This record gives sequence, C-alpha cells and structure tokens, in this order.
Amino acid sequence: MIRRLKTLVIASLGLLPALGAGPAGAQPAAEPFAGKTVTLLIGFGAGGGYDLWGRLVARHIGRHLPGNPTVVPQNMPGAGSYVAASHIYVAAPKDGTVFGIIARDAALGPLSNAPGARFDATKMSWLGSPTREHNICIANSTSKVKSANDLRTTQLIVGDTGPGTGTRSYPKVLNDLLGYKFKLVSGFRSSADVFLAMERGEVEGICESLDSVKQRRPEWIPKKTVTVLLQAGAESPPELKGVPNVLSLVRNDEEKRVIEYTYAGQDIGRPFVAPPDLPPERLKMLRDAFNATMKDPEFIADVKRNKFDLDPEDGDHLAALIAKIYATPKSVIERVSNLIK
Repeated sequence: MIRRLKTLVIASLGLLPALGAGPAGAQPAAEPFAGKTVTLLIGFGAGGGYDLWGRLVARHIGRHLPGNPTVVPQNMPGAGSYVAASHIYVAAPKDGTVFGIIARDAALGPLSNAPGARFDATKMSWLGSPTREHNICIANSTSKVKSANDLRTTQLIVGDTGPGTGTRSYPKVLNDLLGYKFKLVSGFRSSADVFLAMERGEVEGICESLDSVKQRRPEWIPKKTVTVLLQAGAESPPELKGVPNVLSLVRNDEEKRVIEYTYAGQDIGRPFVAPPDLPPERLKMLRDAFNATMKDPEFIADVKRNKFDLDPEDGDHLAALIAKIYATPKSVIERVSNLIK
C-alpha cells in the first residue's frame, strides 16, 4: 500500500512540469509582442505634424497590443516619406514589430512613377488614421499676396518638404490648373522647418494641414500673422469662413477630376501602415490596437493637449479609399503626375 502511494506521488509530481508547461507554451501565441520592442517609423523629421502624431500614437498603442510591448518612435525622413514607406514595404519584418506613419499623399507616388516610391499602395497593410485632413495655403501677412486671386499676378515663395507631400504637389497643380504663381523652395525636412523659415523671411508661405498650423503656431490665424488664401477639404472649419475652397474655383469636370485626385490624401489623413502580407491574425492585432487607441481616454486627452482634431478612420476604410484612388482614369493620373515631378 505504501509502495503504491509513493508511486502515485512520484507520478503526480512528474506531471506538474507538463501541467505548468501548457499555459507557458501557449503564451507566445496569445501575447506575441510580450518582451519585444515595436518600432514606429515616422517618415519625416522631428517637429512636424506627422512626427507629433506618430509620437502620440507610440505613447499609447503599446497598452493595446498583446503583451504590452514598448513602442519606440524612430524618424526616417526622406523624399516626402517615400524612404520610410519603401522601407516598410520592402525591408521591415512581416510580424507586426515595425509599422509607421507616412505622408497622406504618398499613396499616389507609385501611380506617378515617382522616384523612390518603391511600394504598391494597394498591397500595403493600412492600419488607420487618427484624423481626416483639411489643407490650407497660407502667406505671411507681410507678403504682397493677400488673396487667392492675387496668386494669378503675384509670386508667392513657399516651402516644400519633398515629393509625395501636399507642400509640393498642391502648389504645382494649382499653378498649372488655375494659373497661380507659387514658387517652390525645396529641401525642408518637415513643415516645422518651413514655419521657422517663414518667421525668418526666407520663404513667404506653405500649403499645409490646418491642424499642423494650429498645433505648431496656434496664434498665426487668430492674430492674422498669416493670411489663409485657400482651403481644401469636405467641411469648412469656422475659422476659415470666407476662404475659397479649391473645388469652387474649377471651371469644368476635367479640372474637378484633377483636383479631386490631387487632394485625395485629405481623406487619407495621417495614415499608419504596416508591411504587406502580414499574417491575418497579426494584421488584426495591429488594427484592433489602433482602433482601441483611438478610443483610449488617455490618448484622447493627449490629443486635446496637443490641440489636434481627432476624427479617426479605420484600416478597412483606408484600404477601400486607396482602391478607389487607384481606379482614377489614367488621363487624370498622367496629367497630375507630370505636374508634380
């Protein structure tokens, strides 16, 4: 009897490691990011709107990823975020440990065969955007240009943060379509650098998102330090009452199609993307984490402190929007592509 009890005890003890190994063995599947560092690439230099949005999300999204990994923001500027987008598409690991934020207009780059746009936007894993955009073209109050109509006769020197961004493509298209006289100065790493150049008198203006201007220079519009010449976006904010929308300036359907395609990035907003061909469960984890972050009270409070507007769109919405953009008639794509080179 005693010998039988000893045998049972030994057998039971022998089972303990196996029983304990079950949950431990299952942990990596349940929490694949546990103990890992996730990199959030930012396609621009420090200080601009994309950088600030990227760092906002990086501070909070780790709480909503399985395993609560540390999320480290890393700037990878270059070619209007084509460098970051191409890296994410070509070189980043396809396990969800690397994703990033790229320019709203970067998705149009491959359509126009833009140098450096080495990715297929329709295959990229779109995670979502924290906001939709409203673009404005502004000029220093000291500039001779006081209205959109003045742009037909008077040159305005504006800063350009690189191909694939609205700071470059919007003035170029408006010059051709409406006969405006924007003169672009290139080489700026972010809109923050352009703002500094405006204050130094090195350039006179920029076409940039409203939220970026309000966040970095909240006094500019209320104090009329700058004049808002044009706006583009679905709904006109109260502070832009009376400012012409670019769609109201077109003269025919062809021009309307060109403007709609050029400004398609406004609905893309501040897009967060991951590599293509992610395992479906990893893509779902990233999208779920992004969506949860958008509803996180701490994140929302952080957004308000930064004076940003939160108007999120999910990854499915962005993917559908990209598909619609890529169905644009070839003639319109070629016209815009030739203009923004």
